[in-house]
Amino acid sequence: MKYFVVFLLMLVKVTTLQAQEDPVLLKGTVVDEFTQLPISNANVINLNSVKGAVTDELGRFKIEAQVNDTLHISFVGYQSIKIRVPADWIKTRDDFKIKMIEKSNALEEIIIHKYQLTGVLEVDNKLIRLNENYRLNLTGLNYGYEANDGSKLGSAVLGGFANPADALFNTFSKKGKELRKLRKVKEDENVRNSLATKYDRDMVSALLNISKNEISEILQKCEYSKTFIDTATDLQIMDAIKSCYEDYRFLSK
Repeated sequence: MKYFVVFLLMLVKVTTLQAQEDPVLLKGTVVDEFTQLPISNANVINLNSVKGAVTDELGRFKIEAQVNDTLHISFVGYQSIKIRVPADWIKTRDDFKIKMIEKSNALEEIIIHKYQLTGVLEVDNKLIRLNENYRLNLTGLNYGYEANDGSKLGSAVLGGFANPADALFNTFSKKGKELRKLRKVKEDENVRNSLATKYDRDMVSALLNISKNEISEILQKCEYSKTFIDTATDLQIMDAIKSCYEDYRFLSK
């Protein structure tokens, strides 16, 4: 009888540990903290698994997660938040309410024109020529992005690795685990769509666990133009970092 009890306790423990390790489908609702109204089309990203979800018209979402996974919730005009998944949420799987705070300095949506054209043909032609930087093709994509010097595209990344102690080398070396998430971005449609509509680098910073300043430093070292760094979508920024990271790995071997 004694051994049976011990066996039963061990079985319960193993089952509990297994349940904690396997991802479960969690439910949640995103609302405005002050009005309590649901926020639809908010992006919910699991930063650990790089999987995402979008809230419906009632602010509801479902996403797979494990204990201690970090969820990143964002929506235009609201402060992005991170939530560490607690064990109670995994255990009960209740509908978890997430409250977002509206930015006090939220701006109305504006459209930034690529070339800031004047409408005067002669002037606009010159502006376009000045802004037409050379394009650098990225792995797995059917289009390219701007780079500073078209005559040096083949060796653009090499210059960034001349000094093993420079910012690029150190950033990649210390953040290798996070940067491996770059390959997972394309695997989830919700994550891709979310990044494709954002320009604030907030989600890029959260996914890769690097500061926004480090993002700019990496791209500068990889010879991307200031125009690209300032105006590209978050998805384009992720693709650019991925390309540079893959070159770094190749050259560091």
